[in-house]
Amino acid sequence: MSETLTDPRSLEVALGSRSYPIHIGPGLLGDPGRLTPYLAGQQVMIVTNETVAPLYLERCRAGLPAGLEVRELVLPDGEATKSLASVERIWDALLEAGFNRRCTLIALGGGVIGDMVGFAAACYQRGVAFIQVPTTLLAQVDSSVGGKTGVNHPLGKNMIGAFWQPRAVLVDTDTLATLPPRELSAGLAEVIKYGLIRDAEFLAWLEESMPALRALETPSLTRAIERSCALKAEIVAEDETEQGVRALLNLGHTFGHAIEAHQGYGIWLHGEAVGAGMLMAAELSARLGWLSAEQVARTRAIIEAAALPLTAPADMSAEDFLVRMRLDKKNINSRLRLILLRELGEACVHDATPPELLGDLLASFPRA
Repeated sequence: MSETLTDPRSLEVALGSRSYPIHIGPGLLGDPGRLTPYLAGQQVMIVTNETVAPLYLERCRAGLPAGLEVRELVLPDGEATKSLASVERIWDALLEAGFNRRCTLIALGGGVIGDMVGFAAACYQRGVAFIQVPTTLLAQVDSSVGGKTGVNHPLGKNMIGAFWQPRAVLVDTDTLATLPPRELSAGLAEVIKYGLIRDAEFLAWLEESMPALRALETPSLTRAIERSCALKAEIVAEDETEQGVRALLNLGHTFGHAIEAHQGYGIWLHGEAVGAGMLMAAELSARLGWLSAEQVARTRAIIEAAALPLTAPADMSAEDFLVRMRLDKKNINSRLRLILLRELGEACVHDATPPELLGDLLASFPRA
């Protein structure tokens, strides 16, 4: 029988001895034995949140082999939870249960859970195993892959963290059936990003397939997730700790993180802020003479088709943006480094944007 896009797919993040698989497909969560090869020992803690737990916690636990010591920790939902205090709760639970260095943490949820559990795993007893089981589109195509872990600080997003790779990523596309439309759109922002930075052909396919993706059609979703993960795996294998090409994955993020930090984490979803940020990056690229008006219009159209914001917050001034953007982790020696577009499908790191050009963009970009 020929393989279809509803069959499970597997990719690899090639990092030598720390390489790991990404499994993608329907019905993977709860599949007996699917996670067994990636468990470090006999102690397992599943960390999830109050939204995901009623939907998928039992299914996740059912997929683990008998005879393990399995504990569960359910945290509050939302970006505001992504803090050191929440990570301390994970550490407290591990210590109270007497978990040793051969324990395994399972991150069951979206990007917030994945980032916090990964950071907790990186630090607990100087590093223990963890597995990513992402249940949102954004986490499935982006944050669960690549080993970036961490928490937010009031002055900036993801400012405290570590690079710590999972042992495996399990993407069950069936979990997207319970994803609210707003969260789906937020995930589509990261999917669009991959086309904009590295794959013009994929971008064109996304333009045609956006109605199917928003309708949660499994073949289209599987193709979008697989291609996004493949592109990210390729970039991570080339530049694990973001010394070079990996920075391109932050298209729209410098602007987007500024929105999130200024508004308060959770007011705008991460993908919503990135959507607006990508349009700002495209507009700035055009002002630098790289993109045509038609290419900016294509960028705006696909962001709009994904039901993402096309405007910045009404109460956010150009100076508000600049204050937050100056704290971005990509900046070196106080030089603002932005990810911009030479072409659709070709991104670059740019640290020589004339201040007046950036200021004009930030002042004139539509607000709502």
